[in-house]
Amino acid sequence: MTTPSGPPTPSGPPTTADAETVGAVQRALAAEHAVVWALQLVTAFVAADVATAVAESEAAHRARRDATSRVLRDRGASPVAAEPGYATPAPVTDQPSALALLVTAESDVAAAWRSVIEHTDDAAVRALAAESLTDAAVRATRWRRAAGQVPPTVPFPGAP
Repeated sequence: MTTPSGPPTPSGPPTTADAETVGAVQRALAAEHAVVWALQLVTAFVAADVATAVAESEAAHRARRDATSRVLRDRGASPVAAEPGYATPAPVTDQPSALALLVTAESDVAAAWRSVIEHTDDAAVRALAAESLTDAAVRATRWRRAAGQVPPTVPFPGAP
């Protein structure tokens, strides 16, 4: 992934800390794009009772994606665009494989937001990242429970 090259901020070029923040937020935005794509993919493979939760999650991630794009634009960066498609860790052919993909996608987005917390001192960005990490952890738990995974939670969401 390349570092965005937006116009300098009104107070001058971005500082190293700002560049680090922007890079971390760009990676989180890329993860948000990927999870939206995954949520759209799995709709073809899940039962109606799960489809409602998938739609709710997609709406939440779209809102998070849009908010993240605004954060980047506010810092003078051009938000990274979504890829036309993403590789899945395994083929998605049925509801169990769809739920496994959702667990992976939420875990990936949680890791990206955790990284934002580690790479910024900006209080507003840290608050967004903490909220986003928490939301991803809750959704990953939802998908683990739907898949019958035990335990449904992990001790440190977003940790390697």
